[in-house]
Amino acid sequence: MTRFIGRYLRELVNPRYEVRAFIHQCYTIGYSSLALIGTTGFIMGLVLTMQLRPSLIAYGVVSQLPVMVSLAIVREIGPVISALIFAGKISSSIGAELGSMRVTEQIDAMEVSGTNPFKFLVVSRVLAATLMLPLLTILSDAIALYGSYLGVNIKGHTSLQLFFSDVFDALHYGDVMPALIKTFFFGAAVGLIGCYKGYNSSKGTAGVGLAANSAVVASSLAIFIIDLLAVQITDLLGLN
Repeated sequence: MTRFIGRYLRELVNPRYEVRAFIHQCYTIGYSSLALIGTTGFIMGLVLTMQLRPSLIAYGVVSQLPVMVSLAIVREIGPVISALIFAGKISSSIGAELGSMRVTEQIDAMEVSGTNPFKFLVVSRVLAATLMLPLLTILSDAIALYGSYLGVNIKGHTSLQLFFSDVFDALHYGDVMPALIKTFFFGAAVGLIGCYKGYNSSKGTAGVGLAANSAVVASSLAIFIIDLLAVQITDLLGLN
C-alpha cells in the first residue's frame, strides 16, 4: 500500500496529465453520489433536530436548537456520514471496476500497448474522489441544515431567516475549516483504497467481489482513523 501511494504521488506530478479522464471521473463520482448523499443529509438534519428537541425543552434551552444542530452537523456528523456513504458507493464501485479490468486482463493489455494504465485509471479516480467529497460534504451540510429547519417547524415556528441567522452566528472559522480540510483526506483515502484493492485484485470473479467488499471495509476504517487524528491535531492547534 505504501508503494502504491508513492507511485500515485509520482504519477500525479509527472506529465502526461489525463485531464479528460479526470473530468469524466469528477462527473461520474460526484454526480452519481449527489442524490444519495443529499438524501442522507436531509434525513440526518431532520432526525437530529427531532431527537434533540425534547431534551432541550426539558432543560429550557430549546432556543439553542439551531446552534447545537449546526455545530454537530458541520463539525462532525456531516463530514463523517457523507464520507461513509461516499465510501460505500464509490470505493466498492472503483474496486469492482478495476478488479474486473484486472481479471479480464484489460490492464495488462494497456501496459503492453505502451499506455500508462496507472495514470489513466488510478490517478484520475483518486484525484476526482479527493476533490468531489468536500463539495458533496458542503452540499450535504446545507441540505441537512434545511432539513433541521423543517424539523424545527414541525412542532414550532421559526422563520428561515431567523434560523439561519442563529446558525451562522454560531459557526466560526475553527468549526468550518478543519471539518472541510479533513474531507480532502477522507476522499483521498476512499479513492486510494478502492483503486489499490481493485488494481491488485486476484484472478477470478471471487477476487472482484473480495476487492469491492474489502475496499468498503478498509475505507470506512480509514475514515474513522483520519477523523480521530484530525480531532487530535485541531485540539493541539487550539481550533476546537
